[in-house]
Amino acid sequence: MYYPREKHLKSFVAKLSITQKAVIKWNLLDLALTHSTISSTHNYEKLEFIGDAVVRLVAAELLFENYPNCPVGEYAAIRSILVSDRSLAHIANKYEWSRYLLVSKSAAGDKAGEESRLADSFEAVLAALYLSTNNSDLIRPWLDGHFEKLIVQIRSDPARQNYKAALQEWTQGYCKTLPNYKVQEASKIHGDRGRFIAEVWFQGKKLGVGKGPSIKAAEQVAAKSALDFLQESEIGNILKEEKGVEKDYI
Repeated sequence: MYYPREKHLKSFVAKLSITQKAVIKWNLLDLALTHSTISSTHNYEKLEFIGDAVVRLVAAELLFENYPNCPVGEYAAIRSILVSDRSLAHIANKYEWSRYLLVSKSAAGDKAGEESRLADSFEAVLAALYLSTNNSDLIRPWLDGHFEKLIVQIRSDPARQNYKAALQEWTQGYCKTLPNYKVQEASKIHGDRGRFIAEVWFQGKKLGVGKGPSIKAAEQVAAKSALDFLQESEIGNILKEEKGVEKDYI
C-alpha cells in the first residue's frame, strides 16, 4: 500500500542513515510523526507508549555492553538522563525532526511544549522502527553514538547523575508510590561537604543516608545509597514480591 507521505518519510529515514533497503512499516512511521492535534485517532500516542520501553531497553543494553562493571544504581541514574525529554529532544533536533512532524499551527506555536512533542514523537519513531523488524537493528546503528557521547559526559561529571529520578522510577514502577526525604542541617558553614544530612525513606524503611553541601546534593547521595542498598540486599525482592510485580528497573 502506498502512503501519501512515503517519499517524505523516506527522506527522514535517510537522515537517520537507515538503508533504503530496510523493511519499514511506513504506516507506523507515519503515525509516529503525527501529533494528536492533526488527528485524535491517527497519531503517535500509542506508539509513544511502546517507544518508552524501547528507548529504555536500548539505553540499558548499551550501558551493560560498554560498562559491565558499573553499579546498577549508576546504570539507573545515567539512563534516567539518557531517556529524559531534554536528551531525546536534543537528539531529535539534530535530525531536523520538526520538518517531518505533522502538528497543527496552534500547537506548533506553543514553544513551551516543543521539547515534549519532540521527545514523544522520538519515542514513537523508535517504536515504529522496532515493530518493523521486532528488534533494535534499525535503531542502534544511529542512536548508540548519541547515547555514548552523552554517557561519557555524564560519567565525567558525576554531579549530573540523577539518582533521585532513578530511585523514583524504581519505587513508582514497583509500588506506585514515591520515597520520602528527611533533611537536617548539621552545620552552618557554607561549602561544608557535610552541612546537610539526608535520609530517604520508603514504606516505613530507611533505605539510605547521604551528606552534602546543599540539600539537593545530600538527597542525591542518599538516593544513590538507597539504590545500592536495594541492589545488594533482599529488601528489593521483598518489596517486589509484596506487590506481585515483575519489572526490571534496577
